Amino acid sequence: MTAFGGAARRAAAVVELARDGRFEEIAALFAAPLRPVVPAEALHSAWDAAIAAAGQLRSTGAPVVEEAPLGGSIVKIPVACEHAVLVVVASMTALGELTGLQLAPPSVLAPPAAWEPPDYVDPERFTEEDVTLGDSPLAVSGSLSVPRGRGPHPALVLLAGSGPNDRDETIGRNKPLKDLAWGLSSRGVAVLRFDKVTFVHPGEVQADGSFTMADEYVPHALAALRVLRTRPELDASRLFVAGHSMGGTVAPRVAREEPSLRGLVLLAAGAIPAHRAAARQLRYLASLDPTAAGAASMAADAMDELVRRVDSPDLAPDTPCEELPFGVPAPYWLDVRAYDPVALAAVLATPVLVLQGGRDYQVTVEDDLARWREGLAGRAGVEIRVYPADNHLFFSGEGPSAPGEYEPAQHVDGAVVADVARWVRDAPPARSR
Repeated sequence: MTAFGGAARRAAAVVELARDGRFEEIAALFAAPLRPVVPAEALHSAWDAAIAAAGQLRSTGAPVVEEAPLGGSIVKIPVACEHAVLVVVASMTALGELTGLQLAPPSVLAPPAAWEPPDYVDPERFTEEDVTLGDSPLAVSGSLSVPRGRGPHPALVLLAGSGPNDRDETIGRNKPLKDLAWGLSSRGVAVLRFDKVTFVHPGEVQADGSFTMADEYVPHALAALRVLRTRPELDASRLFVAGHSMGGTVAPRVAREEPSLRGLVLLAAGAIPAHRAAARQLRYLASLDPTAAGAASMAADAMDELVRRVDSPDLAPDTPCEELPFGVPAPYWLDVRAYDPVALAAVLATPVLVLQGGRDYQVTVEDDLARWREGLAGRAGVEIRVYPADNHLFFSGEGPSAPGEYEPAQHVDGAVVADVARWVRDAPPARSR
C-alpha cells in the first residue's frame, strides 16, 4: 500500500466516523500535540455547524491526495449532502496522524495555480542562486538574489514566521517571502532567504529536548550574514535583517549578536509571547462565525489551560511536552516566556523599521504594535508604518481578516516592498571599527 493510498483510506475512514457521529474516535486520530485543542465535543459542534445548511451527508466521491508543503498529505474528499456538495479536507502527517480537518467548498478541488511573480518584480534586474548555511548536520539551504549592475549592493537576510516554513514561507499558492525577496532585488537590494531548520530537519529538532526559539532562528541567521560578507558584489557595511511574524520577534536577538547591522525590519512582529498570541487568535476566530462559535470557544478554552501551564511558576525543563501547547518541549517555552523583544530592541543602537498590517488578527495594532510604539518611543532611528488594508501576510483586503483569505493567489502589498527598499537604500554605511 502506498503512502498516498494509506492517506486516502484514513481520510475516508474519518468521513465515515463523522457520518456516524463517532467524534471521540476522530479526536484520537489527531497528532498527540494537537489533541488538547481539538476535543471531541468541539469537532462534533464544528461538523454540525458546517453541514447545517447543506443537509445530511448522502454519498462520498473519490479522494484527491496531494503532498503537503511541509510533509505528509492533504486528502480532499467530495461529499454530496442533501442541498449542496462540500469537500472534507483532511491534513495528516506521514504517519497518518491528523493535523487538520475541515469542510470546504468544491473550489478547493481545483489544482493550485503555479506561483507567478507580482508586477513589481523584474526578473531581468537580478540573478538568483542556491546557497548552503552551516556545515553541521543541521545545515539548511537558501536562495540568494543579487541585483545586476554595479555594486556593492546593500543586502538583507529574511527570517520566516513560526512553524516549519520553507524559504518562501509558502502558504497554499502564495509565497510572501519570495514576493519580498524578488521585489527588493528588483530595487537594488540583495536578499538571502532560507528554509528553516524545523522544515529541513524536523526529526532532529524533535529529538532535541533542549531546543529553543533562539536555536530555531539565530544560528542560521548569523550564518546567512557570514555568507553575505564573503560576496564582493555586496556591501558588508550595509547588512540588514528582516523578519516576518515570529521571525521579526526574534530579529533583535540577531542584532544583539551582530551590532554592526545597519538595520532591522520587523514585519508584523509579535510583541507578546507566542502561546498567549495563539490563545488570542483562537478567541478572535471564535468571534467570526456565530455558527461555529461553540467549537472555536471549546478549542480556545483548551488553549487557555495550556497557556496557564506555560505561565505557571511550576514550568520546568522536564515538564512533559504533552502538557504544553502543540506538544513543544518546555525549554522552548521557557525561552519564549523569558524573552521580551520590545525591551531588547529598545536598548539596541540598531535602526528599526516596524511595519504592520491594519487588518492583522495574528499580530495586532491594538496589542502588539501598541507595545512596540510604547517601548521604542524614546529611541532614535525608529520608523513605524501601518498599512490599513493589509493582513498578517501584507495581502490587501477589506473587512475582518480570516484564514480563508490567505488561500486565493495574491502578493505582498507593493507599497511594503517599496518602503523597505527605500529605507534600506537610504541607510548610511556602518562606521568602520
